[in-house]
Amino acid sequence: MVRAPNCGSSLNFSTNFRYVRLKLGDVTPVLRKMSVASTKLLDLLNQAIARELQVSIQYMWQHVQRKGVEHYTVSEDFKKIAIVEMKHAEKIAERLWYLGGKPTIQPGQIFVGSNLEEMVDFDVKAELEAINMYKEIIELAAKEGDVATKEIFEEIEAEEEEHHDFFTSLFEK
Repeated sequence: MVRAPNCGSSLNFSTNFRYVRLKLGDVTPVLRKMSVASTKLLDLLNQAIARELQVSIQYMWQHVQRKGVEHYTVSEDFKKIAIVEMKHAEKIAERLWYLGGKPTIQPGQIFVGSNLEEMVDFDVKAELEAINMYKEIIELAAKEGDVATKEIFEEIEAEEEEHHDFFTSLFEK
């Protein structure tokens, strides 16, 4: 008999389950070997993580190093996009880990820039690189029948296009 918390009544129940004790170390290698993702897809996911770490740092430093009226008006946007990019890195790392890969902790090369125009130029290039890489990942994941990875990257790729649009629109007149 088990007492239900905070309700003053008792519950009777029985179970026919058998308990099996497995060490996590015994199960994990088996689960990891079950991955159907190719080495190429796993490598691309790690490259995507490195890129997301890169731009999250890049955009955050651009936010911090604001100077001048023009930069001040977009500074909070840099910060918001940096946070979105970090969430992308987390989502991709979770997927890579599930597929049996080990997420990188190394960001790609960071380009901050010394003025707003230079910063935005670096950012436009970074977003274009991401869009192209993510389209490749989407195509490969579809080819391999990995619907979940495909859908994750379709969502992320759409957000990268929004970031690209933001950065390219900064200097439009």
